[in-house]
Order: sequence, then structure tokens, then C-alpha cells
Amino acid sequence: MLCQSCELHTVLHVTSKVGRASKKETSLTEVLILLCFSVSVMEVECVRQGCQLEALRNKTGSELTNRCLTVVFKGPRKTLDLLCQSEEEAQQWARGIQTLQDRVDNMTNKEKLDQYPFHADENHDDKMSYEEVQRLLCMINVDLSDQYARNLFQKCDRSADGRLDHDEIEVFCKELLRRPELDSIFLQHSANGCVLSTVDLRDFLKEQGEDFSVTHAQSLILTYELNEWAKKNQLMTPNGFTRYMLSKQNCVFDPDHARVYQDMTRPLAHYFISSSHNTYLTKDQWMGESGTDPYIRALSHGCRCVELDCWNGDAGEPVIYHGHTLTSKVPFVEVIKTINEYAFKASPYPLILSLENHCSLEQQAVMAQHLRSILGDKLLLRPLCSEESKYLPSPEDLKGKILVKGKKEESEECSSSSSDHNSSDDEPNVAEGGSKKKNGKKVVSKLSPELSELVVYTRSVPFQGFEQAAKSSPFNMSSFSETKALKLVRDSGVLFVRHNSHQLSRIYPSGQRLRSSNYNPQQMWNAGCQIVALNFQTPGEQMDLNQGRFLQNGLCGYVLKPLFMCHPDTTFNPENTGGGPGHRPVLLNIRIISAQQLPKPECDKPSSIVDPRVWVEIHGVPIDNNKKNTHYIENNGFNPRWNCTFNFTVHVPDLALVRFMVEDHDFTSSNDFLGQYTLPFTSMRSGYRHVPLFKMDGSCLSPSALFIHVKLSPCYSGPSKSMAPSPRRSPAKCQTKRP
Repeated sequence: MLCQSCELHTVLHVTSKVGRASKKETSLTEVLILLCFSVSVMEVECVRQGCQLEALRNKTGSELTNRCLTVVFKGPRKTLDLLCQSEEEAQQWARGIQTLQDRVDNMTNKEKLDQYPFHADENHDDKMSYEEVQRLLCMINVDLSDQYARNLFQKCDRSADGRLDHDEIEVFCKELLRRPELDSIFLQHSANGCVLSTVDLRDFLKEQGEDFSVTHAQSLILTYELNEWAKKNQLMTPNGFTRYMLSKQNCVFDPDHARVYQDMTRPLAHYFISSSHNTYLTKDQWMGESGTDPYIRALSHGCRCVELDCWNGDAGEPVIYHGHTLTSKVPFVEVIKTINEYAFKASPYPLILSLENHCSLEQQAVMAQHLRSILGDKLLLRPLCSEESKYLPSPEDLKGKILVKGKKEESEECSSSSSDHNSSDDEPNVAEGGSKKKNGKKVVSKLSPELSELVVYTRSVPFQGFEQAAKSSPFNMSSFSETKALKLVRDSGVLFVRHNSHQLSRIYPSGQRLRSSNYNPQQMWNAGCQIVALNFQTPGEQMDLNQGRFLQNGLCGYVLKPLFMCHPDTTFNPENTGGGPGHRPVLLNIRIISAQQLPKPECDKPSSIVDPRVWVEIHGVPIDNNKKNTHYIENNGFNPRWNCTFNFTVHVPDLALVRFMVEDHDFTSSNDFLGQYTLPFTSMRSGYRHVPLFKMDGSCLSPSALFIHVKLSPCYSGPSKSMAPSPRRSPAKCQTKRP
């Protein structure tokens, strides 16, 4: 196979044996060794067959299209474009990589840990010396005393030859994986201290606040118990209990919310919509590269509104890039082809194309032609009803449809650019393609009728006040810079919420954010704004919140707003939540117990061990914003234990998000990010739960996880209670901070 990549600029010769991984049993590590370049399967977003880039097609020719393969990675890493020896080989590679991804996704925690001994075995003789065991301990982020490590090594070395064979390594790993905190919970609920009967398990499930029927208890035993005798007698051993507690079924996130469970038949204005800004960019908006890959990543993560900044290109073909900057250009037609391919792979609900149009009439017509010919029946061309409704259609009504958001020409006299930014008083106008100056005034090109016809329910209009907007069509929508939106939230919060009960609002980052940083989306959601557009290419707390907001409802990109925000005469004020709609205080008690197999900072030295601490944050209306942290644990990222308890009062739970963030404490520099998990407050389950952790780019860090206990109870009065410290530690070690 030949590899042609803008990142490598070289030709690599690699074996195609990995493509046949789906045809025969091969271990994950064996398959990865076959690759001549080092790539983690977990870093792959998707694999695309056929020539995806115009530059590659020009080099390979149309006759070689079916022999091409493009590997799209998560995060900012550039794609890898491959040219195979045959079409069959390309298909084998695609199937093989997909098989590896599926295998990794379905691996248990133990299977994932089993990968470490292979990498620590330097001479690959399937045995481990004490020096190699020390290397293993460093890899899995645990610093054991030399005496303890040697004693454990000698205990497992049954052959007494100074080396651990496969079975002895397994015993060594089991000792490392022992979970005393889980053993303690098991003993608390076992009547005889040996096994859990069905009655014991039902009592535990009842305390967990979940289904405690006999049927459910028996199903858990059948699923997680490995001992055949225990399974036959409807009993659960400590091993089976540990497997259940570590499973996805015991995640802190409510599994019922992992499917589309909300009413999808309400007007579009009643939903928060996952939205991307400058979707075409891979990095910053000054010198970053433009491409189709960011659209794939955004759409694959359930994004339902993407942005296309369109400018005149060569040979009559429009291009997409950040105008008047050094960002590279990508053909408009390539972006539309990519959108057509990935529009509904992650979600069946409507996709909005937010056009920022700077093109001449001629190239606008070309844009319209590409949209029609490539998107075909997916493109919404006319209203669903012959008569104009008082309400926007629902996500269910528009399932499988792509909507164009832009200016719509209502008459011959009406002329305007469709610049999205011109919809706001806050953003300075940008010169349009095809515009001229006459008598010192800018004359803007008219909107082409071909493009205007494609705008149906999402008409971009300037915002002229809430009173004027209330009289206009629900199909009109305005865009606001973050600065303008925040001013409206603070000065006219109730009116803004009412406005957003019947019309769509799009919020975009300030033009001063040259590094493509993001604003806090929570402030916009508090006002009911639906299309809160963020730079998906820029990881950080803001994107964590976005990921958490849309984690529920089957990751479909649409989340129903609280009903108190959907009434046209609502009195909900996002700045004042001391009472009124949405105010139903809940006391949240969280105990951070322990963590398992935490990662090391990506920039850290391989030999160092982390000193982890955990932050618990509440993001919601201003009165609910709060954060507290544990003390740090020295030199243990493998199984640190805190037993640190926090209390929060959440006044408007329907809008709140809970974020867990783990960092590596450092005395001499800023603390390094290790992982995080964000979820809606209303999707949090009570009881003993595991919290999965995610990287900064949003990919999973499994098997890294936190182990916590959650208790929820109604709270009818008083401000947030102070943290209740655990008696096992000094009260000063857990801290509270209000942002």
C-alpha cells in the first residue's frame, strides 16, 4: 500500500495483513504490530473509502478512485490518505480497522489492562523479570514501594525462577486490580459474607434507586456472574459483583437517557440544538487549515447545525474559508459531498446549514446547483404545509431533511448579502464578493433567486427588538454575537426567553477570538437560545459542557428545553432564580471515593507518576454555579482513594450540568488536565456509580474512571450547605470555590 499524506509528504510501504483481521482470529496487539506506522485504533474517527480530496484525485486519476482510503482521526490530527494495490485491499483495510474499533469498544477493563504487560515485556518472551514489572507499574501509573513490589512479585512467582509467566502475570494483575472499596460494599449487603442472594441483591438495588424486581436481580446474576454453580443457584459472588459494578450498566449516567426518550414533536424553537461555528477550520481562524474532516467529526458527534463561509473561487467554483485571513480554502462542492455522506449517520433529525454568503450572483447560483444536485431529496425545498403556520415544524416532522439557513429575498426590490454576521448589530460588516463602492457607499450584490429559494424555515433577519420580532414570522431567525447576547440576557432576560420560545436564535463567538477560543455556552442556554455555536475544533471546558448538554436523548443533537422556557408568556429570568418557574431546589450529596487507572498527562515524562485531585463543578443559572475539589493523592494514578464528600444545592436542576474533572497536582507549574466527564443533572443516577473519563478532545479514556456515591433529596429552603468533610481526613483538604 502507498500512503500519501499532507502530514507526512512521503510514501510508506506497509503490509495489508491488518485488512484481513476480520477474517481470522488475531489479538489486538498482534494486529497493531503489523502496522509500520504507530496509530492507536482509539484515535480513529472513521475510515472513508474512495478519493475524498480533490488533490488526491488529481494525482491518482479517476481510474484509481476505488483503491483509495482516508483515515480520519479524532481531534486536530490530519487525515491519512492511502492508495492500496487493489480495490479489494482497500475494502480489507476498511473492514479490518472497523473490526479493531469494534473489538476495542467491547473490551472489558481486564482485557484493556492485559495490553500493558505486552508493552512492558521488552524482549517479547512472554515472561516478565522484576525490572520489566517495574516498567509495567510505571506504565499503569502506580508507585509501589520497592519492598511491597518485590514481595508481590515473589508471591506470584510460583516457579521461583525470577520471572513471571503468562499465568503468574495474570495473578499479579489481579492483585493490582483488587478493589477494597467494592469488597466493603459487598460485605455490607451480603447476609453470609460470602455471596449475594437474590434478596441481598434486590436490597442493594433498592438503595441504588433503580429497578429492584426479582427479574432484574436475576438478569444481573446471569449477565455478570462467571461461577456456574453460583449462577445456577441465583447467587452473585464478589467477582460477579465487581464485574457488575465496573460495567457500563452501573454508569452514573442514566441508561434510559442514552436513547431518544424526549418528545420530538414540539416546534424546533423548543429544543437546544448542537451547533458548530466555523466548522471548516481545523485550528485557529487566522492561519488554520480548512477542510472537510471537521465536518465529519462534528456530524459524527451529533452536531445538527454546521457553518459554511462561502466566497468566490477560481474557475467559477465557490470555496469555503475564513475570509480575508491566511486560512486555506476548501471547495464548496467537496464540503457538500461530505455533508451528504455524513448528515444522518449519527442522528436522523434535521441538519441546518448556516450559510455565510460572500459570493457573487453567479457563484451563488453554482452553490444552489450543488446543493440541489448533491443533496437531492434530503434538501428541504418547500414548507411542509401549504399555509404558513404560527409555529416551526418539529424535529420529527423534518426527520432526514437538510435545511438551508440564510437570507431570503421576498421581492425584486429586496437586496442583501446573506452574511450571517450582518444579521447582528454587534459584528462589523465584512466586504462581500462582487460588491462595489458608489459615491462612497457600499453597494451589496443581490441575493440570487436560486439560493433564496432554498431557504424555507430558517430565514436570517436582522434583530430589530423583541417587540418587532414578536410580530414577525416564526420562520425568521436572528444571529447574535456573544457580546450582544450577554447584554440581552442581563438587560432583558425574560423577554429573551420569551423570544426564544417561538423563534430560533443563533449565538456565535466574538470576532476577536482569533485563536478560535469559545465562550461559556451555559449562559446562552439559560436564556433559551437554541443554536449556541461553538468552535468544535477547540477543546476545553466549553466544549465539555456542550458534550455534556447533548449527551442525553440518544446523542441526537436535539435536547428539549425545560417546559417553563417554552411558554410565550413565561416569567423565567435567567439572571434571577430565587423563585418562580423552574425553581425546585435539590440537595446533591456526592462522595468522591476513588479512581482507577488514571492516565498520565500527554506532555508528561514517561517515568513520572501523577498526584491526582478531583473537581466537582455545577454549571447552571448564576445561583447554582459552584465548584469544589478534593485533596491530592501523592504518586498514585492507578487506584487513588479520597473519600471526600461535598454538598450542593441546585436550584434550577433542569438547566444544570455536573462536571467531574481530574487533574495532576503540581507545586511548580499549573496543574495538568487528566480527564473529565460532564452530564445533565437530570441524567445523574443515585447510589454507588462509576464515572467514565474523557480526553480533552472528547474521546473516551476507558478504563479510566472515578468511583463515587450520589444522593439526591428535595431541598426547600436555605442557601447551599457547606461541604461535609469525611471523618477519615482533615477538613482542610477538601476545598470550595465559587467562580
